[in-house]
Amino acid sequence: MAVRPSPDRHFKDDYPWWLVALVTIGIVLAVVIVANDIYAQVFRTVVNGVGVTVFVTLVAFVLATVLGLGICLLGMADSQVLRQIARFYIEIIRGIPILVLLFYVAFVGAPALVAAYNFLISPLVTSGMAEPILVRDLSLMWRAIIALTVGYSSFIAEIFRAGFQSVDLGQIEAAKALGLSRYRRFRSVVFPQAIRVIFPPLSNDFVSMVKDSSLVSVLGVADITQMGKVYAAGSFRFFETYSIVTYIYLILTIGLSLALRRTEKWMKSR
Repeated sequence: MAVRPSPDRHFKDDYPWWLVALVTIGIVLAVVIVANDIYAQVFRTVVNGVGVTVFVTLVAFVLATVLGLGICLLGMADSQVLRQIARFYIEIIRGIPILVLLFYVAFVGAPALVAAYNFLISPLVTSGMAEPILVRDLSLMWRAIIALTVGYSSFIAEIFRAGFQSVDLGQIEAAKALGLSRYRRFRSVVFPQAIRVIFPPLSNDFVSMVKDSSLVSVLGVADITQMGKVYAAGSFRFFETYSIVTYIYLILTIGLSLALRRTEKWMKSR
């Protein structure tokens, strides 16, 4: 006769002890920040970069989601040419490291874009109706946002594709038989089912972008990591500085992960 595990044992196995440990560590670090002047000074300096990190992440993720959806729809088009263009984009961008893409967009793409823009408006510049722009007019923060947008859009496009293809074709054919337009089929049949498949990996990409946003510090953008680098270089307090930087990133990523996980459970319960 099989022995069933007791409810108490099941509770102990499933209880998020890892979260308890992390919260405990977080509380200890918070007490240290309050009680220690050095840690408090580091925290006050580094926390100034949180706004930039959040802004870069949110804007880049929204743009990457829109671009990724567009690339996905392009890849599912009836035209073979459009499908091949989408596949070419996805394979090329996925093969480039985010850091390399940041440098390329910032120091190759941005100058090329500015040169192309100035060439197109050259008649207006000659007539005095417009002013040419310089590369420095395009801020490094926006170059970083563009790079993150392009880099993540290829992965998000594949997430959307997998979600849309998970919907049973029989339901789509039934919607066609009922005379629903393509837009109505997508809104009423495909999207409500696909979003349950799309949301988990999409939320993982969101958390990953919070971490990858730290790469914008290589361009001098004043995010959390850059503020920490500058402070550590001037004070030589590397342990204290990067401990605080790690602490802040953990608060952002773990808090976001827990919120997204609850959202995912809510979506599944509907």
